[in-house]
Amino acid sequence: MNIGDKAPELLGRDENGNEIRLSDFKGKKLVLYFYPKDLTSGCTTEACNLRDNYGELKARGYEVVGVSVDDGKKHQRFIAKNELPFHLIADTEKTLVEQFGVWGEKKMCGRTYMGTFRTTFIINEDGVIERVFTPKEVKVKEHAQQILK
Repeated sequence: MNIGDKAPELLGRDENGNEIRLSDFKGKKLVLYFYPKDLTSGCTTEACNLRDNYGELKARGYEVVGVSVDDGKKHQRFIAKNELPFHLIADTEKTLVEQFGVWGEKKMCGRTYMGTFRTTFIINEDGVIERVFTPKEVKVKEHAQQILK
């Protein structure tokens, strides 16, 4: 998915198994952020930065939804532990990560594996992607500030 593309209507199921649709956010900008794994340091830092700035994001017309390939139960633990005020999509089938092009081969410590590239898509009120933060651009400690600029 690239700037100018229309985001898909069905985004997936949240931590409680409820469907999340693009139309649920009509009239708002959606921060759809993809992250590798619940309960890891970088992903926790990013989620907590969005949590700490959630009031300002909402005041500026944004809603936030996170996406990883972790299941709903792990998402529930992540949300509870960090008091996250937004939903997390459990993309266990890897549908959304593949659709958005953020799933692929990664390397760490000499090991090669498949995983999610930390990427954020800003989707406007009409459901069109207006901004993309690539893995090299996302700063987990100040991601909300990046979005609000």
